[in-house]
Amino acid sequence: MSAVAEARRRLGDVLLSRVAGPEAHTARRRIHGEPGPRWFGPEDPIQRVHGDASMYVGGLRALLLQSLHPLAMAAVAQHSDYRSDPWGRLARTSTFIAETTYARTEDAERAIAVVRAVHRYVSGTTTDGRPYRADDPHLLTWVHVAEIDSFLTAHQIFGRRPLDEADIDAYVAQTAGVARRLGGERVPTTHAELRETLERYRPELEQTPEALEAAEFLLHRPPITGAARCGYALIGRAAVATLPPWAREPLRLDGRRSVTGGRLAGHVATRSLRWALGGIDPVDTPTPDSPH
Repeated sequence: MSAVAEARRRLGDVLLSRVAGPEAHTARRRIHGEPGPRWFGPEDPIQRVHGDASMYVGGLRALLLQSLHPLAMAAVAQHSDYRSDPWGRLARTSTFIAETTYARTEDAERAIAVVRAVHRYVSGTTTDGRPYRADDPHLLTWVHVAEIDSFLTAHQIFGRRPLDEADIDAYVAQTAGVARRLGGERVPTTHAELRETLERYRPELEQTPEALEAAEFLLHRPPITGAARCGYALIGRAAVATLPPWAREPLRLDGRRSVTGGRLAGHVATRSLRWALGGIDPVDTPTPDSPH
């Protein structure tokens, strides 16, 4: 192996361990390499979107967008360890997405059951006295649509192979199945329904101190040092640039970043990530027995 290839492999391993945790390679072999029936196959849009480097931008955008719902943000602020252990939270989230997208059916169902069990114990009130529950179907649907809109938006701008209209609808429908299993209701199954659902939630969204704190932490105080901080800054600029103005303004992000510059930053970041992650040793993937 050449020195460049070895450096690329090491960089890819570092990125993978950051995103998926210290046991990333073990989890990767289990998720991608174990034979058995799966919900989705390699030709499904959900695997195409969730396997692209644009997910780095989409994931950060999703966190910013989700924070605008005061009940969802209160649950995160009061019950999440995103400040003290952001990498652990990221690893758990990325592993859940990987399991429900690529893993055997039994592993995907187990991942769903674990999250539903955790949600049953997460409840409380906002600082102004409004009650919330993490297993509230309405709240679960908000988290889902903010996430899927973000993944899809980032993929269509920065992805290696953007989806056509038919595949966009298929992607929304495939992710809807996961959301319903988590307990979501009125989950959109087409791109048009996704846009309509986001509009339906807009009157509930607002600026809160917790949302502003989360945005400040995610964009300006991430637990990253050295050269990696520069790469993360590019991802942050891209995430902000792809948010609609109605989401940027309450987070005090409007005007801080140019949309054109942010999109350029996103292309640089995702192409660099794609190069680094391409150096990771591949996992032999079995042919799904039952993709759906």
